[in-house]
Amino acid sequence: MKIAVITGASSGLGSEFLKQLADDASIEEFWVIARRKEMLEALQQFTVKKVRPVCLDLTLKESIIYLQDLLKQENPIVSVLVCAAGLGKVGATEEISMEDNDRMIDLNCRVAVDVTTACFPYLRRNSRIIEISSASAFSPMPGINVYAASKAFLQSYTKTLHHEMLPKGIHVTCVCPYWIKDTEFIKAATKASRKYYRHFPLASVSQSVVRMSLQASKLNLWVCTPGIVCTADRFFAKFIPHFVYVPLMDLISRI
Repeated sequence: MKIAVITGASSGLGSEFLKQLADDASIEEFWVIARRKEMLEALQQFTVKKVRPVCLDLTLKESIIYLQDLLKQENPIVSVLVCAAGLGKVGATEEISMEDNDRMIDLNCRVAVDVTTACFPYLRRNSRIIEISSASAFSPMPGINVYAASKAFLQSYTKTLHHEMLPKGIHVTCVCPYWIKDTEFIKAATKASRKYYRHFPLASVSQSVVRMSLQASKLNLWVCTPGIVCTADRFFAKFIPHFVYVPLMDLISRI
């Protein structure tokens, strides 16, 4: 059995990945992972292939163990793995609670690594891994400090994994999008603060982000910047020193 494993599948990019992979010949069944069971079950309408809801809170270690056991029991081939589960909080670093910081680090870093590790034994040549990072991974970012730092971790992890998987013929791509306006992320991230990031000019949409991400994955690009703003951010972050870039981003975020 050839499967796609998608975390954060109940909405946003996760559900969009299922829609765009619905007719992929390398996938026979979708394993969709998130906390909201009813939203996972609703994904069946987008494909004739079987959709298996796996209702888990992946920040709990027992959820990772459950996923490992399920994979061992079914022994599938993981044709596609999409780690789209993520969490962000906007605000000054001192204003964000320890609990929120811990959950961001857990979900954006540890969970992505744990789920990927759980899937390693079931990957085969031409399998694809897509890790959803962020344009904020390219430099330190005031207003989203811990979120940006967690996504920088994920970008570094994914780049090295890309290199290590090359001899095995497994594609690994780190996707670094800009703000995406048609998901729940902006509303959830900015709920506690209106001081930073009140406007989102040229924000992306999930359909185009996923389409470009899948194209990059097929080409085995190690980093994908699916849009003009995140591509420009990636370019300028290479050349502008952080002591200049950070106050510049701080100014922009307050406009």
